[in-house]
Amino acid sequence: MTRDAQPRDAENASLLGFRHHDHGACVADALASADARCADEGLRLTPVRRKVLELLLQEHRALGAYAILDLLRDAGFGSQPPVAYRALDFLVENGFVHKVERLNAFVACAHPGQAHSPAFMICRMCDAVAEAQSLPAKGALGAAARAAGFQIERTVVEAEGVCPTCADKADA
Repeated sequence: MTRDAQPRDAENASLLGFRHHDHGACVADALASADARCADEGLRLTPVRRKVLELLLQEHRALGAYAILDLLRDAGFGSQPPVAYRALDFLVENGFVHKVERLNAFVACAHPGQAHSPAFMICRMCDAVAEAQSLPAKGALGAAARAAGFQIERTVVEAEGVCPTCADKADA
């Protein structure tokens, strides 16, 4: 899995989906943070919502709703599509999860609780996804929007390529 990949340079070091780390602690810390945030903000992190978040945190890759539904079923939760979609809607709405449009799938947010515009790097070989920060209002898109009098409310930045682990395998 890509979570065991070593970063190629300092820039990749911050891309959690592409670097080696203590994955058990990563998942546990993220779930504890979600629990605390929900308690602080009066959000209801139901067992199904929490399990969906946990499944996405464990993967460090995007999962489609039906793959999530299969995993929920295996874990003893409901087997109807609305179960997964309702949980995903809550998690996306509250910034715990992002939808990766290119894959029509979902990935746990690397920066929950922070207002940000994510940029996704998607490995075309293994579907690993790493999240980085994008600054659309400050770059060329922001300049074009300002020139047109347009106010950007939401952006989707997705790049497809090859992650370090798959690139290393190809080089071998």
